[in-house]
Amino acid sequence: MLDKLNWRYATKKMDPAKKVPEDKLNKILDAIRLAPTSSGTQPFEVLVITNDDIRQKIRPVAWDQAQITEGSHLLVFAAWDNYTEDRIDAVTAQMAQERGGENPMLSQYYDKLKATYLPREAQVNFEHAARQAYIALGFALAAAAELEVDSTPMEGFDPDKVDGILGLREQGLRSVVLLPLGYRDESGDWLLPMKKVRKPDERFLRRID
Repeated sequence: MLDKLNWRYATKKMDPAKKVPEDKLNKILDAIRLAPTSSGTQPFEVLVITNDDIRQKIRPVAWDQAQITEGSHLLVFAAWDNYTEDRIDAVTAQMAQERGGENPMLSQYYDKLKATYLPREAQVNFEHAARQAYIALGFALAAAAELEVDSTPMEGFDPDKVDGILGLREQGLRSVVLLPLGYRDESGDWLLPMKKVRKPDERFLRRID
C-alpha cells in the first residue's frame, strides 16, 4: 500500500482517451461506501458524472482545471445541508431492517444524537457532515492508488455554482469536494517527474508515551 501511495500524486494532466474500467470504478465507490462516518450516518452523497456537457459546465467554475473534462469520471462529494429527524430516522430504520429488528440501546443512542444535532445551526451541521465526506475522500484516494487509477482532489471550485449546475440545494445537499478519476498523460504532466515531498517524521510526528 505504501508503494502505491508513493506512486500517486495530484495528477495535473489526464489522458482523455483512457477510461477507468467499470470494475475499478466500482471498487473505488465501494471504498467510499465502506468509509467510517460519525455515528454511521453517512451524511453525504457521491455523484458519479461522466456526462460531457455537465463536466464542461463545471470546469469553468472550477478554476478551469482540465482534469474535470480530461478524466473519465468526476466524483462530486455532496454533504447534507443539515441533520434532520427524518434523515437520522432513516439511518436507524435501515439498521433495524438489515439487523433483524430494532435495538433498544441503538434507539436510545440515536435519540440522544437527535437531541444534540437537531437544535444546532444548519451551518454547524453541514460542516460536520462535510468532514465525514472528507473521511470518505481519503478512502477513495487510497483505493484509487491501490488500483493505479489517477485522481486529483479539488477544493478549487465555486460550490454555489456547482450546486446550481447539479441542482443540489433542492435536494438538501451542498458540494464540498471534487475528485476527477482517470489516467495520467505522462508526456504532458509537469508534476509527474517531480519528487514527492513530505515533512520528515521529526517535523511531523509527535509521540507521547
